[in-house]
Amino acid sequence: MLTRVPCETTRCVGRAAELFELRELLREPGLVTVTGGAGIGKSRLALRGVHGGDWAGFDAVCWADLWPVQGGDLLAAAVAQALDLSDHTSRSLADAICDWIGDRRVLLVLDSCEHLVAAARTLVADLLTVCPRLTVLATSREALDVVNEKVVELGPLDPATEGVALFEARAAAAGRPLRDTTDRLLAGRLSLHLEGVPLALELAAGLLRRWTLEEAWELTEERLEVLDGHAPGPLPSRHGALRTAVGWSHELCRPAERLLWARLAVFPGSFDVELASQVCLGGPLTADTLREVLTGLVRKSVVVAHDGGYRMLDAVRAYGRMWLRELGEEPVVADRHAAAILDTSRRAHEGWLTSEQQHWYDRMRDLYHDVCAATRHLIDSEAPSALELTGNTAFFWVCSGHLHEVTYYAQLALEVAPLQAPGRSRALWALGLARILQGDHASGRGHANASLRAAFGAGDVEGVRQAVYLEGLAALLDGEPDGALRSADEALRAGGAVPPDAGGSGTVAPESSRTFGLVLCRLVRVFALAGCGRLAEARREAQVQRETCVDLQEYWTRSYLDYQLALIALAEGHHHAAVGHARDMLDAKRRIGDQFGIAMGLDLLATGWCALDDPGRAVVAIAASHRFWGAVGLLRRATPEVLPMHAQTRARTRARLGGAEYDEQVRKAQSMAPDSLLRTVLGQQRAR
Repeated sequence: MLTRVPCETTRCVGRAAELFELRELLREPGLVTVTGGAGIGKSRLALRGVHGGDWAGFDAVCWADLWPVQGGDLLAAAVAQALDLSDHTSRSLADAICDWIGDRRVLLVLDSCEHLVAAARTLVADLLTVCPRLTVLATSREALDVVNEKVVELGPLDPATEGVALFEARAAAAGRPLRDTTDRLLAGRLSLHLEGVPLALELAAGLLRRWTLEEAWELTEERLEVLDGHAPGPLPSRHGALRTAVGWSHELCRPAERLLWARLAVFPGSFDVELASQVCLGGPLTADTLREVLTGLVRKSVVVAHDGGYRMLDAVRAYGRMWLRELGEEPVVADRHAAAILDTSRRAHEGWLTSEQQHWYDRMRDLYHDVCAATRHLIDSEAPSALELTGNTAFFWVCSGHLHEVTYYAQLALEVAPLQAPGRSRALWALGLARILQGDHASGRGHANASLRAAFGAGDVEGVRQAVYLEGLAALLDGEPDGALRSADEALRAGGAVPPDAGGSGTVAPESSRTFGLVLCRLVRVFALAGCGRLAEARREAQVQRETCVDLQEYWTRSYLDYQLALIALAEGHHHAAVGHARDMLDAKRRIGDQFGIAMGLDLLATGWCALDDPGRAVVAIAASHRFWGAVGLLRRATPEVLPMHAQTRARTRARLGGAEYDEQVRKAQSMAPDSLLRTVLGQQRAR
């Protein structure tokens, strides 16, 4: 069963009746929405309900964090990501999600829908119409108003019992456990003032890291009446107790902490110290003081440690955003954030050919929401740098399955940028790449041609090579290796990478001249040589290039060279070598998170095991390939000469095992989580 649910980091206190009701409602298909005010504990209840439930009959339980999603246009992308669906088709993502779920029994959690209610209503209604066994659990400050929606209304904790119990638990976690009856009575007074609102109580408990309970009570008592209703402008919370708690948490911060709180509110999701330093420095916040000030906010529970980084809860972030506007810094900090993400994308692009490639794939994956926010800000500002950011991000995103986002942002950036803006060729290239990988080769070739013209006009030789790569990729997928070879050779000769008198011998320039465009064109050349039947030449070139990739610890190019070497080995009857190259390809693709490439590699591994007359290993690889092709929304995709091989492998393995045993082995393998299934495949010993 596919399970993608966050871990519980704190104990759920109380809510026994609500938990029982929630779990009972989730047993049946349909929409269940947990509603309540800010800070009331909707997400906490949903998480406890999912973790403590019995989902044995479900095919998947998936959790979509919607709090970092800034617009309804990207809601479906967030849901697809939660489902581990890296759709490589040109259909809408909503259609892809419907197809992926189909008649599976799935529990899908949409956490924090309040800022996306209209979009969530439409998507959920569509999903429930098409997917009869789907259960959706949403958390929102208001119901989604979908037909047959079941609502669990969440109110405050009982101040005298559950409220005190929550405060006591969080006080103990802060290192200040309640000592005696006097402490509990004081905690009860505080809980009553805060009306049992969980987030308000947690913020109050956070004060105990700095003050005693008596001191915290005196400080808050002084501010409870003063702050209530007297903050500048409308506060984000609709609940007075939470508004008061957030307000006095702000008042009790030092000036530098308040400033950092406001500036950190620009981050749509999690952040780390490096990114905070790029965006938030200035005034009293220096490189020497920022970490200390950030630690102060963590100690006050304003910032929460999260997955190795930090995040702010919605109500706290909204309060910080309000103060950022009051300070008049909102546009400036948004500009800084966009500039920091653009600079990071440049360093990632420059580091793609180096030993840091895997680091940059991980980094750009972690910055997904920041890249979305920065790109949107640059597009709204009609800044030409949106083109560059889109181009720099594209290759990382397509490998991570974000083809729809690449298409979405590239189109928007091209619409607002001047025709002669720098970076236009790269954005056209990004759009063409996404279209080709979505199977729309005609559109992809059109964008490749437009990118080629733009690069030619700008005198950008590297841009020309990258556009030629797209042309060659589309030609290979359309069964035209001769055309791909001619284009690649022309582009390589233009840069001196293939000597004019080489006659297509495969001679390459020194690797000190290795650039992104050259690497891509050389890779197309290897594939084209093999497609033309020139296997010995293709193998020699691939081996030379692969050695360089190994020396540089560069995995993307190496993975596709291993793919081609495996194909050549299969064609030449060297089946042990084919299995080795297929396994190496899978290891490389696993490192950079390329599910499309993993699916391709599994097909080759299955063919290799089958050729070695090892149907037991072959059937596991076949089942894994089915799983990963489904995760990219495709039955299968490869160059035309490869596809018949897969059908022969499946038929031969089935005949060797027998239909019943084959089906049972496939069923067992596909019941495993994708990561576990891939580890099983990679853990298999090579046949001797």
